[in-house]
Amino acid sequence: MTVPVSIMWFRQDLRVNDNPALNAACDMGKILPIYIYDDTTPDGRAPGSASQWWLHHSLTSLNDRLNGHLKIFKGDPKVLIPKIMESIKAKAIFWNRCYEPWQINRDKEIKKQLIDSEFEAYSSNGSLLWEPMKVLKKDGTPYKVYTPYYRNGCLKIEEPRYPKAPPARITYADDEYKDDGLDALNLLPEIKWDFTISKMWKPGEEGAADNLSEFIQHAARQYKDGRDIPSMKGTSRLSPHLHFGEVSPNQVWYAIKDKFGATEDKSIDTYLSELGWREFSYYLLFHFPTLPNKNFNDKFDKFPWRKDAKALKAWQTGNTGIPIVDAGMRELWQTGYMHNRVRMIVGSFLVKNLLLSWHEGERWFWDTLLDADLASNSAGWQWVAGSGADASPYFRIFNPILQGEKFDKKGKYVRKYCPELKDLPDKYIHKPWETPGVIAKDAKLELGKSYPEPIVDLKASRQRALDAFQEIKG
Repeated sequence: MTVPVSIMWFRQDLRVNDNPALNAACDMGKILPIYIYDDTTPDGRAPGSASQWWLHHSLTSLNDRLNGHLKIFKGDPKVLIPKIMESIKAKAIFWNRCYEPWQINRDKEIKKQLIDSEFEAYSSNGSLLWEPMKVLKKDGTPYKVYTPYYRNGCLKIEEPRYPKAPPARITYADDEYKDDGLDALNLLPEIKWDFTISKMWKPGEEGAADNLSEFIQHAARQYKDGRDIPSMKGTSRLSPHLHFGEVSPNQVWYAIKDKFGATEDKSIDTYLSELGWREFSYYLLFHFPTLPNKNFNDKFDKFPWRKDAKALKAWQTGNTGIPIVDAGMRELWQTGYMHNRVRMIVGSFLVKNLLLSWHEGERWFWDTLLDADLASNSAGWQWVAGSGADASPYFRIFNPILQGEKFDKKGKYVRKYCPELKDLPDKYIHKPWETPGVIAKDAKLELGKSYPEPIVDLKASRQRALDAFQEIKG
């Protein structure tokens, strides 16, 4: 009896554990595991530089997990998949669903094309705790506010599925089908700006498991407060692993639940609700697919955003003269990551103090964040700008000095990423322009030379933002 062959199409699920599509494919028979780098994505939506670096190493890790059997291609999946299936005489193809708008449309076309050609095509949920189409209000419309979505929608409809064990056995198809190979994707940068990143991160399923284990052991119980201190390892740092699917949200959810049980610990509840925020971002993108490009609140279509290339460059490079902002932007460049509290601070500074569009920030984060994720990035920037669903009100303007003094009291975070300020007393570390002359001299601080003067007056720019908001309120 001939054992049927199927294709396992890996996408944003670069793991062997808890991979529903992989399990289903292995249950049918032999598999040919493939990854396709889709070069037909919309303009500006190919993976950014940091994401490409991660993807290269994640694919290397996955190939090791598959004993070198992963076939890697570059091109249009709509063209490649039927060709591969015909060539190896595959019976079926399996994949886990993606939720970016163009991927949804592409996958529908592929599935129809294959079924019309008498192939079998199966898709599974391997990326979300609750699929967007299953969580609706009583009137059948989607939620637009997070808390009712999570508390009354997600938590009331069903428990997330429990993680699946890896396939008991993977039998690979005997084929000589020629792939393009990983090097053909050209994902690694020629300029070694990623040198510091490579020292800090371990892409792949094993790295994800290590980060999850470390978080549970050392930070989960203190998460509610610890997540706001950028100098601490108070967060799980799982976002890049989740984006590339090296760990599923189900694995994270139940690792926490199984460890801490039905606890009323505020830190545990807070962390689980942060997983809920990730789900909400995907939910919004699914139901409102223009989220990355258009203001959710169309009132902001008339907002008088400024154009200022010099100010934008200062923000991007961490040279605004506002220490907590500069530390965050430099952390991003050096590590491919930024602490979540600081993301809100630098975001507020860009769209409110500098009055530059949230699109500028979203584009920069897309290129420089290892965890750049269309749903989370778009929803997060619209939240900060005040134009999104359940957004922070535009008039809520973070004061970066007060934020720094509250969450980086001793200036440990600022000193790490702005070493030119390291000798300043704590009193002045978040407002170096107020440092008396003698103290500044002792600390080797020369504003405008060793460290920039502020590019904007915080009080005046705050008022300018409020005045701009008044223009669209009517």
